[in-house]
Amino acid sequence: MMKPKEQAKFQLHQELGGLEMVEADFCDHNFSKHSHETYTINVIEKGAQRFLSSGSHFMAPEHSIIFVNADEVHTGQSGTDNGWSYRGIAPFESHFTKLASEIGLAQGFAPYFPNAVVQDPQMATELRQLFNTLANSDNTLLRETMLYGVLTRLMLKHGKSRSEIKQQQTSNQKLEWVKQYINDHLEQNITLETLAKISNFTPFYLVRQFQKMYGLPPHAYQIQQRLRKSKSLLRQGNKVVDVATDIGFYDQSHFHRHFKKANGVTPSRYARQMS
Repeated sequence: MMKPKEQAKFQLHQELGGLEMVEADFCDHNFSKHSHETYTINVIEKGAQRFLSSGSHFMAPEHSIIFVNADEVHTGQSGTDNGWSYRGIAPFESHFTKLASEIGLAQGFAPYFPNAVVQDPQMATELRQLFNTLANSDNTLLRETMLYGVLTRLMLKHGKSRSEIKQQQTSNQKLEWVKQYINDHLEQNITLETLAKISNFTPFYLVRQFQKMYGLPPHAYQIQQRLRKSKSLLRQGNKVVDVATDIGFYDQSHFHRHFKKANGVTPSRYARQMS
């Protein structure tokens, strides 16, 4: 069997609240540890995907649904010798909070999907129908109706509130200060000593606690936030070389390597698909 061509095609649906859709085929590509500001909901079309999410390892076989919650650190690679193909969408939290208020859930409710891999043939079929509609139909009413219907059913069927699953997430204010400082100074070459002074931790303790709380050490978290910002800048039409400089990468090749590792396509190809 021939290996699939390594490719990922992104589509941005601005009229649907900035929803991003992806169709991808990979074999040898290994996604580095990364996170998204959006949820990730993928259907495995062929093969199988192995991945790490929130510290646990998973295998998603053909026809299964993958859920990755917003800001969860995860990876991705083939679970078979012949690679894997998938299609997916990346809804924002705002997509769900709007729907939750309309169906009588608590104000501001955003679901937490506790199961990273789900076998649900009915919902997988509905998601495929949604993907086909988004890719091929220009009927706005149909696209909106299908999207919000599918998201509502996913939320009610597979989503939970964090209190329901009794997740005790320790709020460490000093680590929040460090995280916010990194976010506010993405373009700067921040030192660990600076972050240690902000938190009043030793550098070693800071790295260990930061990774425990956010899934990545400070330098890797900084790279992921730079990549997240770069996608927004590329969608706005900024040149790749300018984006690389503006978000703090020391050269374009460094940016190119990290972007492709996290997203499966080069920055220039992503920019062309979003234009």
